[in-house]
Amino acid sequence: MKENKFQTLIPIIGDNNSLRVPQREVYFSVESAFIENPSRNEVGIVLPVGCGKSGCITITPFALKSVRTLVVAPNLNIADQLYNDFNPTNSKMFYRKCSILNVTEFPEPAEIRGDKTNISDLEAADVIITNIQQLQGNENIWLNSLPNDFFDVILFDEAHHNVATTWDNLKSKFINARIVNFSATPLRADGQRMSGDIIYSFPVSRAILEGYVKKLKAIVLNPQTLKYVRNDGLEEEVCLDEVIKLGEDDSDFRRSIVTSKETLETIVNASINELDRIREVTSDSKHKIIASALNFAHCHQIVAAYTARGRRSGFVHSKVESKDN
Repeated sequence: MKENKFQTLIPIIGDNNSLRVPQREVYFSVESAFIENPSRNEVGIVLPVGCGKSGCITITPFALKSVRTLVVAPNLNIADQLYNDFNPTNSKMFYRKCSILNVTEFPEPAEIRGDKTNISDLEAADVIITNIQQLQGNENIWLNSLPNDFFDVILFDEAHHNVATTWDNLKSKFINARIVNFSATPLRADGQRMSGDIIYSFPVSRAILEGYVKKLKAIVLNPQTLKYVRNDGLEEEVCLDEVIKLGEDDSDFRRSIVTSKETLETIVNASINELDRIREVTSDSKHKIIASALNFAHCHQIVAAYTARGRRSGFVHSKVESKDN
């Protein structure tokens, strides 16, 4: 395999004040993890949204002295953002913006993007960025045409999705590649956990102290009972102790509770009351409610609940056009 710029160029990391704290710490955590255990092949990184995950992805190939890196995004929009961070023709690419390299030549990026990609572009590249949909299917042209040792490093963005079959096929194809998984939410709604030992986690509390994310207000609701819809379509009311017990053991129950009309109305009403109280106490109308949804249908359910109460509400989802997002 060819010698790569991730091996020959020396990034400025430790004393680089343009980098965020977790970006510097992730770099050295990844570097140490594979040096201390050379037989290790997969690790996980947990970073809250807003802490510079994309930047971590761009510097990780240097930490591993990669020959050729594959960066896999969960959708096209995120793939475009990551490509721009690597793209030397972009004046705001990450290596320039954060003074990572004092050179005029940068690692060469390429994309896997439908019929627009040439194999020669991939062979000449130091890093290749794509979205997982480009690599789906057992008869996928790229999985079949590229050698098994084409990549020595694979970086998964939003890796809590990586228990899916497509991700497994990709990892089994490039079986000797070292893998780093990045996610803000290492647990999925179905209870499965992203792959790899978690070697670094940046707590939300620390992110707030550092000013990377705004201070969040949590309200604990302890109702005596909750209603949920069973698999047979019947509604059942259970006490709080039973809710806790079922929630620990049954992922279907957790989804039923979260998506039930009664539970949603309780959460929506309580959050609106608290929002109004905070706005009045602070005399600041800019405070907002942020809700996390399970899926696309749940997004619509939450928006409808807030809209029905006269509140302006919207959602962000990969299935929606980027300009609307």
